[in-house]
Amino acid sequence: MSRVKRLSVLMIGALMPILTACQETQPSVVPQTAAISAAPGQLTGKAALAPVDSVPGAGEALTITYLSTNGMSGSGLVPVTGEVIYPSGPAPAGGWPIMAWEHGTVGIADECAPSRNPHSARDQAYLAEWLHRGFAIVATDYQGLGSEGTHPYLNARAEAYSVLDGIRAALSALPDLRNEVMVVGQSQGAAAAFAATAFAPDYAPALLIRGTVATGIPYMTPQIAASLLARAQKMTPKKGDNGEADPLVAYALLMGASQAGLDPSFEGSQAFTPRAMAAFHAASSICLPALLDMVKTEHLSQRNAFTPDMGKALAPVFRAMAFPTLRLKTPLFIGIGGKDRDVSPEGQLLLARDACKAGTVVQTHLYRAENHSGAVMASVPDSRIFTTAVMAGGNVVSSCAPVHH
Repeated sequence: MSRVKRLSVLMIGALMPILTACQETQPSVVPQTAAISAAPGQLTGKAALAPVDSVPGAGEALTITYLSTNGMSGSGLVPVTGEVIYPSGPAPAGGWPIMAWEHGTVGIADECAPSRNPHSARDQAYLAEWLHRGFAIVATDYQGLGSEGTHPYLNARAEAYSVLDGIRAALSALPDLRNEVMVVGQSQGAAAAFAATAFAPDYAPALLIRGTVATGIPYMTPQIAASLLARAQKMTPKKGDNGEADPLVAYALLMGASQAGLDPSFEGSQAFTPRAMAAFHAASSICLPALLDMVKTEHLSQRNAFTPDMGKALAPVFRAMAFPTLRLKTPLFIGIGGKDRDVSPEGQLLLARDACKAGTVVQTHLYRAENHSGAVMASVPDSRIFTTAVMAGGNVVSSCAPVHH
């Protein structure tokens, strides 16, 4: 959104099933008038999306390649890949409004990019819901995921630029789209959605973002990072985990692998114990399901996988997760699973409170029986009401305290 922490579990990423089947169709080149015309938000390639990688009931579906500002340096251009999926049937007058979809954690290897794989059953159902609402879907893979370079995992600016330039590319070069946007994400993608809306007024002011929908959203501040890391050394397996892999260990390994790819001076042994080094090395080349299997097989936990110096080693990653502001100019919907093990409910509630205090119009919904993934579909009826209101320009009542379900 899509990995390591804990405020009693407060943290990152997004346990989203990654799927297999890489798409072999390569995007066709979109002619450019001149090389000098290259700019962020420029479409450079497109191709038909394989039917198996689309959404049931969708209309035309495309893979796209476009240019985005390098979110690591803040300057220069990088290619980014993604998808555009239309509803079936004729477009309404003025074109389809856009739902910009930000996916959860899948891994950092190119083969894990969502545009190269079928959507999970959950995401197929969720995206089909938005198509049914009358939105075209513009979905980024994020910088470095499916394209050149290392994916800067959980980097707020890099993900925000990828989101915003994907929308601009679709609007500028594809037909039947309207400049009215809902920014939507899960887990890693929820943080990307929040960051995109936060960066948009300065980076992409022409985009008309009507609202943001975030489920399972991670939240990072220096204070939270310090608290999480202190707790990690004291963590023991909890009853009721049923021997499942700790997703926070997998997210941490991905953070380390990403940092190693971005910074040649990074030493994995500074962050991870000898017991975890095999998984650390594997994290750069396998997708999340396989990494979780490895965490489980090797019985890795926060206590036996993290070194006491992990916070110092991964400090640049934690800093890059921070949002530029908590005051969004348009309303925010936050959906929280009460049984979320991937991103702590307490951390998500803290973000809702802090954003509300900062002046953002926030609607917070707590689905007490749902886990990290379950909150996505559980939130659909409430996010539908929220979306209808913000798209119509209606008054959205802020609820700093969560509505319980």
